[in-house]
Amino acid sequence: MADRMFGLLAKLAAILTLSLLLAILVSLTINAWPAINKYGLGFLTSATWDPVQEDFGGLVMIYGTLATSFIALVVAVPVSFGIALFLTELSPAWLRRPLGTAIELLAAIPSIVYGMWGLLIFGPVLATYVQQPLQALLSDVPYLGAFVSGPPVGIGIFSAGIILAIMIIPFISAVMRDVFEVTPPMLKESAYGLGATTWEVVYKVVLPFTKTGVIGGIMLGLGRAIGETMAVTFVIGNFNQLNTLSLFQSANSITSALANEFAEAGEGLHQASLMYLGLVLFFITFVILSLSKLLLMRLRKSEGAKS
Repeated sequence: MADRMFGLLAKLAAILTLSLLLAILVSLTINAWPAINKYGLGFLTSATWDPVQEDFGGLVMIYGTLATSFIALVVAVPVSFGIALFLTELSPAWLRRPLGTAIELLAAIPSIVYGMWGLLIFGPVLATYVQQPLQALLSDVPYLGAFVSGPPVGIGIFSAGIILAIMIIPFISAVMRDVFEVTPPMLKESAYGLGATTWEVVYKVVLPFTKTGVIGGIMLGLGRAIGETMAVTFVIGNFNQLNTLSLFQSANSITSALANEFAEAGEGLHQASLMYLGLVLFFITFVILSLSKLLLMRLRKSEGAKS
């Protein structure tokens, strides 16, 4: 009886989770329907956002969300991998625990603190010591000069991406460290006994054994970056126009637009367009998770193919 009750409760928990997910999707679709009915898929390719004329397009917010998340991953994944590798393979025993605890404490800092730090401290430093020298060096170079153009104020897509990277490093590195530690010591000792270097042991033994957990940690960090609101709102600039493809230009993200405008949006197309943005964010997350599952399935399918 106890086993049957436990199985029933577990099944109910799974059904409840799926029901909540479906309810969120249905609610977003119903509330966004006026915008969906008027703009259709053209909403995704229009860069116009004019509440006065009730003309809305989500391209700027979608681009800002994807660009900042991509920058965050490019910065955070190598750093997190290095942290996890150091803590599991290279760190002295006396340093391993306090250093790991200190990195994990970064995850406990509220996002608004990251945003204030980015706006008041990191932004001016970025503008003075990174953006201005890059503009002086690359301003006359075709194509590359466009990527560093813009007023040197320290807020924009690149600044938001770096802040997101700092925020997701504790999550990714903690997961990587934990999965690295579950690698059977006998496998690593055997590789060392055959003359492998530390990098060869990590690349040829640890990573193949823990690739599922590593990709899961990266997806966890990506989900955290895509859904972050307050920190991005402080440093991305909240500018609803896309003039150039500069990394330092002010832009907007889906979460920032929702946080800034939803409370003041009137009923009608403005509110429906914001709900449409929420629905787009829902699908972006769904697509990313689906692609990660497909990648894991392909990795499992190719296991043992060379042998």
